[in-house]
Amino acid sequence: MSAILTKAPVTAPPDEEPAPRIVPARRTGQWTAAAAVLVLVALGLVSVATNRAFQWDVVADYFTSTSVLRGLGLTLWLTALVMALGFVLGTLLAVMRLSINPVLRAVSWGYVWFFRSTPILVQLLFWFNIGVLYPTVLGVSTVNLLGPVSVAVIGLTLHEAAYAAEVVRGGVLSVDRGQIEAAQSLGLGRTRRLTRIVLPQAMRAIVPPAGNMLIGTLKGTSIVSVIAVQDLLYSVQLVYHATYQVVPMLLVATLWYVLVTSVLSVGQHYVERHYARGTAGAR
Repeated sequence: MSAILTKAPVTAPPDEEPAPRIVPARRTGQWTAAAAVLVLVALGLVSVATNRAFQWDVVADYFTSTSVLRGLGLTLWLTALVMALGFVLGTLLAVMRLSINPVLRAVSWGYVWFFRSTPILVQLLFWFNIGVLYPTVLGVSTVNLLGPVSVAVIGLTLHEAAYAAEVVRGGVLSVDRGQIEAAQSLGLGRTRRLTRIVLPQAMRAIVPPAGNMLIGTLKGTSIVSVIAVQDLLYSVQLVYHATYQVVPMLLVATLWYVLVTSVLSVGQHYVERHYARGTAGAR
């Protein structure tokens, strides 16, 4: 009986198998959606640019007019002063809130609670009518004591301080506890620990919300127009009340707010990058 020999099928070793081909996933839906959005944005820009109702020639005429620039200057001055005073008072409130003294903590908490709970417009109107509530204080008449600009500074500062206090407090609490304990072991007093150790490191957490507050304050100053402070918005209102060119004058104010806000955003980016040096957030 003869045996029949057959050859086993030859298979390629595993290491000689052809490499799999990587085919990129098709994202047809995403590209279609992106193209549709770009088309809609382009159509919107063309519509705004070609719509005669916007009266772009009037916008160009008043964009750098004396009254508008004067109102812009007051808006910038008011923003800078309110932010500076607000953060000085807010830092004091934050230190009180972090104090071991229960009375200071309670007073700081009550201040923040009250001014964050009431609308800024209501606060301004109360200050504007302070002469009705308290005709005299320590024998001094308050009827004509505060002008519209003074009322705006006081009202906005007290309002911003409540938010600045929470921003500073959050930044201080973000500092590693070990840094404070190390400063204590070196014999540094509370004030020196705060100014030399805590605040420089807390700035990384303080700057981003502080930048948002600055931009918010810039736009929020427009509310002082209700008490006849001649800021940017009030200046354009005076013009369109006389010329009835409401839309182009509102565009003038809008473009200035957008321009200044963009500049502040760029500045905020560089300040954030400065304080983020040596960390993972630096870029």
